Amino acid sequence: MPHPGSIIACNYTSPIDPVYLAAVFDPIFTISYPRTRQLRRVSLFQAVVYALAPVQLAPPPSSHLTDLDALVRANPDRIIVVFPECTSTNGKGILPLSPSLLTTPSDMPIFPVSIRYTPADVTTPIPRRWPRFFWDLLSHTTVCLRVRVAERIFNKAVPGGEAYTGNGTTSAVNTQYSSGAALAPSEQRVLDHVAEALARLGRSKRVGLVLEDKVAFVEAWHGKKKVQ
Repeated sequence: MPHPGSIIACNYTSPIDPVYLAAVFDPIFTISYPRTRQLRRVSLFQAVVYALAPVQLAPPPSSHLTDLDALVRANPDRIIVVFPECTSTNGKGILPLSPSLLTTPSDMPIFPVSIRYTPADVTTPIPRRWPRFFWDLLSHTTVCLRVRVAERIFNKAVPGGEAYTGNGTTSAVNTQYSSGAALAPSEQRVLDHVAEALARLGRSKRVGLVLEDKVAFVEAWHGKKKVQ
């Protein structure tokens, strides 16, 4: 099970997710972005609000960014939560994961965690729909959470253009890393392993949709509502 000194890579389907994780694990929350290995440390309240916040393709200009390696060194006795899909979803698919997970120290375990709800209408990824979310939540006498945790995964890819070979040495990889978009094969395998674990836990599929697709969906959804 996740323990102090480990990373939780969790799907993100509802404002309830951070509340549950805070109650059980008392972790440090972070927000990831699709094209950078850096992430932003946030409070529990910020993590809750972010679930129904507009999609952010990049961190706000005034944000203080860090990475998992630095957070681990500063907080060795805490669990750190990463939402690697970078936005909330309806839980029916796993989006491509942020490269922020690749800054995890190689000796620190990553635990994929899936949270699913019954009834499922408390998973509301449409931005700013707080009244609708609270209405759906409070209209049920009981909401059940099913939490599944996969076996731990280790980051066998060393950030900075080197791939971990498993014997304490590193080998150079000819790949660009400045934007975090280009990944070495060993790094992509780490992200694939985490994504496959999340898909298996949630009984969902991996999809190729990116955050720009969610932006387009939200714009189309609001446009449809206006027409009606």
